Amino acid sequence: MENKPVKSSSKTTPAPRLQLDRERWIEAAIDVLARDGVTGLRVESLAKHCGVTKGSFYWHFKDKQALLEALLDQWKEGRIRDIDKTTTVAPGKERDQLHYAIEVYGTTRNRKGMSIELAVRDWARHDAQAAAVVELVDLYRLECTRKLFVATGMSDAEAKSRSLLLYACVFGLSLMHYSGFDNNLADLKKRIAERIIAD
Repeated sequence: MENKPVKSSSKTTPAPRLQLDRERWIEAAIDVLARDGVTGLRVESLAKHCGVTKGSFYWHFKDKQALLEALLDQWKEGRIRDIDKTTTVAPGKERDQLHYAIEVYGTTRNRKGMSIELAVRDWARHDAQAAAVVELVDLYRLECTRKLFVATGMSDAEAKSRSLLLYACVFGLSLMHYSGFDNNLADLKKRIAERIIAD
């Protein structure tokens, strides 16, 4: 029996189509938000950025508004988890934890995190739903640090003013370029923190 050569098929097996789950879509949207702001969040460009079709998007989200709502929810939950972690402390260590909170929020190490924060705040300037979420997060942050200040022995009124001062300082610093203002920025920030927390 003669062995016939096997013909190789000119057709290639198509690569499996990439599928994104809901969380991956939200993560991709957050990346775009940090880079381009909320105006950069378009379904078509987001799908292209992810290397998938728009159909994949509509499998997980009814429309763009549903994605925006999911993005806001994830941002809110993440910020609340972060502040809970940053302000949870053993009794008697509240001042140390306040110093830590100022250091965490006043650092420039997490540039992406700050880019996301600023993008969400910019979005909130033009959108009532985003503004409501930002206000909820801000009030939660303020309340967590207010409790720490009260635990150090301050009155509630004083604790509220210090809490607001703390966040006004760290978020204000995130908007400024001041590296040439002082030769020892670490020492400068330490003195600022001590003034905010001092009796």
